Amino acid sequence: MPRPFAAPPVIGGDEPHAAASTPSALASMVTPESSSVAAPAALPEQPPIGADQRPGQCTAPQLRRFIKSRPYVPMHELRRRFGIDGEDDDVTPVHMDPGWIYVGLPTHEGRLLGDLLRTGEIGFELSLDPRTPIVIGVYPMRPIVRN
Repeated sequence: MPRPFAAPPVIGGDEPHAAASTPSALASMVTPESSSVAAPAALPEQPPIGADQRPGQCTAPQLRRFIKSRPYVPMHELRRRFGIDGEDDDVTPVHMDPGWIYVGLPTHEGRLLGDLLRTGEIGFELSLDPRTPIVIGVYPMRPIVRN
C-alpha cells in the first residue's frame, strides 16, 4: 500500500539537504526509524515593507494618465491596474465644495484621487444607494489632445 505524502526526514540533525522533487521520492525517503520531519526550506530574507515601499503605491501622474486614457474607470479597475491591496473597509474621505465624498481606496491613493477630483481633472460617479456618497467610478473631464 502506498504511503501518504510526507516531508523528507532530517537525516543528520541540522544538516541542510536537498528536497526530493516527487511525492514517490519523498515517500521512499521516509523510513520507520526516522521520526523527525525536516522543516521546509527557508525563503530568502526580504527587507520589511515600509509605508513608503508598500506594493501597489502609485503616483498622481500615473492615475491621471490611466483615467484619461479611458472613457470610464470603475474603482475596482483602479485597484487591479495599480495593484492596490488594502482592507475591504479602506475608505478615504475627500472634501469637495458641497460636502464630503468617500473614495474606496487606502489613504495614499485616496488622497491622490481626491486631488484630481478637486482640481476638476476627473469626474466621478456616486453610489447614492446607501445614502452615503461613495465613489464607484471616475472619468476624464478634459479630452486628451492626440498628435
